[in-house]
Amino acid sequence: MKLLRVGAALWLVTFVSVYAWVYGAANFVRLCDIAVILTCLAIMRGSALLLSSQAVSSLVVDITWDLDLVWRLALGRHLIGGTEYMWDPRYPLWVRLMSLFHVAWPPLLVLTLRRLGYDRRGFALQSAIAAVVLVASRFVLPGENLNFAFRDPFFHRAWGPAPVHLALTFAFLAGVVYWPTHRALQRLLPAAHA
Repeated sequence: MKLLRVGAALWLVTFVSVYAWVYGAANFVRLCDIAVILTCLAIMRGSALLLSSQAVSSLVVDITWDLDLVWRLALGRHLIGGTEYMWDPRYPLWVRLMSLFHVAWPPLLVLTLRRLGYDRRGFALQSAIAAVVLVASRFVLPGENLNFAFRDPFFHRAWGPAPVHLALTFAFLAGVVYWPTHRALQRLLPAAHA
């Protein structure tokens, strides 16, 4: 575990430094980038609660990102979207390749949670984090559609005025992504020690 903590600290410093330099500080309003930071901190602290919250957030999203990337590589078009920047020559290739953390994150989260145990409070914590981040996303880089706070990823449209769209986006995240992941993790992993 000590080696994993050192690796998490090194990745955190590298990730934050490079992404802030290349993409800017506003990039850290993305739920997936927040997940990297919180996962690294959770591993460094040995926090099952914080790690559980990020597993609830990241497993389905990272696997979907992975599928979109493979789909684009194999068929030349995106399945859902979200990986377009991987082909954007405005950014150095080595920086874009750092995003391959999405491939490593699901096994990292599951293996680490097998050791620490899954904390069922992770669902509530991640839901609270997502609610705050979704609202903040409306004010940071509106043209970027961070966290789909302006348009959904499937139909590329807004679902009513801002409060309605945010509520529906949150309901989708909490009900379709977070809750089933939470239930699966509760069944498949040992409970966290008190």
